[in-house]
Amino acid sequence: AQGLSAIVFAGAAQLVAIGMVKSGASLISIVLTTLLLTSQHLLYGMHMRPTLSTLNTRWRMSLGFLLTDELFALAARPEQRQVPYLFGAGLCFYLFWVVASIAGIVLASMVPDLQQYHLDFSIVAIFIPIIVILLKNRAAIAGLVVTTVCVLVMKHLQLEGAMIVSGMAGMLVAALIERQKEVA
Repeated sequence: AQGLSAIVFAGAAQLVAIGMVKSGASLISIVLTTLLLTSQHLLYGMHMRPTLSTLNTRWRMSLGFLLTDELFALAARPEQRQVPYLFGAGLCFYLFWVVASIAGIVLASMVPDLQQYHLDFSIVAIFIPIIVILLKNRAAIAGLVVTTVCVLVMKHLQLEGAMIVSGMAGMLVAALIERQKEVA
């Protein structure tokens, strides 16, 4: 788990990958699931391209590794996209992640019957402030509402792929609203 924390630096992907390894999933399933789960980083990179494309390869690779959901949220405004700021914030996030992972591993071994506390919600709780920061227009709010309603209905109906299908539906609605705004 600690090695994965140091190499992957994607919390949700790490937790899903560890769960899949524990359940005996195949390597190809783990890799494909991780790629799908972290595909938003491709969009983050495309959004940050104007800032990062002029840098040398070493800086681009370093910032690409450090580009998490949290760093992207911090860099939402163009004036916050200075390279030293991005690198410093990203490095702080990374170092804290590695140290907190070590602490979590050590402390978790000291808590008997840890599963009874249902701490898996903490990952969801981390993303709530990030989402709130990014809700700046009607398209983003509509996308979030559609995703939420869709996932609740699909989960209630016990349909496979609820998260992926719901996320795609929300993104489609947001994109259509943005497109309609551009045409008007």
